[in-house]
Amino acid sequence: MTRLLAGDIGGTKTILRLAEVHSDDGPIKLQTLHEMRYVSAEYLDLVPMVRAFLADAESCMGCAPGIEKACFAIAGPVVNNTSVLTNLSWTLEGDRLSRELNIPNISLINDFEAVGYGILGLGEDDYYTLQVGKPQPNAPIAVIGAGTGLGQGFLIPQGGVYYVYPSEGGHADFAPRSELEFQLLKYLLDKLSINRLSAERIVSGQGIVSIYQFLRDRQLAEESPDIGAKILTWEREAGKAEKSVDPGAVISLGAHAGDRLCQQTMTLFASSYGAEAGNLALKLLPFGGLYIAGGIAAKNLDVLKAGGFMEAFLDKGRMSPLLEQVPVHVVLNPQVGLIGAAVRAARL
Repeated sequence: MTRLLAGDIGGTKTILRLAEVHSDDGPIKLQTLHEMRYVSAEYLDLVPMVRAFLADAESCMGCAPGIEKACFAIAGPVVNNTSVLTNLSWTLEGDRLSRELNIPNISLINDFEAVGYGILGLGEDDYYTLQVGKPQPNAPIAVIGAGTGLGQGFLIPQGGVYYVYPSEGGHADFAPRSELEFQLLKYLLDKLSINRLSAERIVSGQGIVSIYQFLRDRQLAEESPDIGAKILTWEREAGKAEKSVDPGAVISLGAHAGDRLCQQTMTLFASSYGAEAGNLALKLLPFGGLYIAGGIAAKNLDVLKAGGFMEAFLDKGRMSPLLEQVPVHVVLNPQVGLIGAAVRAARL
């Protein structure tokens, strides 16, 4: 048995998990021994945080953790096992962390790459199936996740083991499919003073707000005074480091409460999301499954289940029967990235 350390590092919070790997001929099995959550900004670097975690773990367990390897998922770019975090004054280098923490093997990976590895550690209760499809063993797996941006990646089997590859597919062009979406495209091109629109501009948390503003400004549905006041507050706070309103959450909650403008927003968002997921599926033919990650999907599962997502996913002309064979799952476990960091650490 091997003990490892996994971390999910964000600008706001960091979760650290001590786990034990049970190795056999089957899938990787991880047993959590200790886990803690920290406010990232309260530490000048990751090293003192990890040291505090290990001291707490030793106190609880009655023995030294004896960690052999670690992996940290970073909310930002990772190049040559080094990352400069955008929302923290941290510069993390795998070699330095290894020396200062006395852990032989340490890997840094991007947080969405960690989600890809996390797919390999999910149980049946960790996801909801939108389409059973016809799963094939050793077939590619696709991952897409709308959040702050639009992450996309894929897993390819090699020698009986899946390897994870990130991509920048979320920055591919947004492809409108209806007159309403063409109007949305023109609206945002003009409003943002840009000459092209990426899928991420629509299929993301900010995309939800953009769709809402478009429907509101085109007066396609009446805006309620309460929600309108919250959105106006957010608009007036543009440029400020701290904002008092999360507009995406306001719109999502409004849709659940029956607000018509918010419901139309989420319906158009789900349709655009499904279409982009279908585009990814056409490129990869992920008969091992397409997994929809990110907090937006899990928090709006009822919207995805309503039918618009899968209708758009399958609306691919002559290729529709092919996509009917792709298993489609919504990831429900919010710690999929942390699970992925542990899976990646186990492979070091």
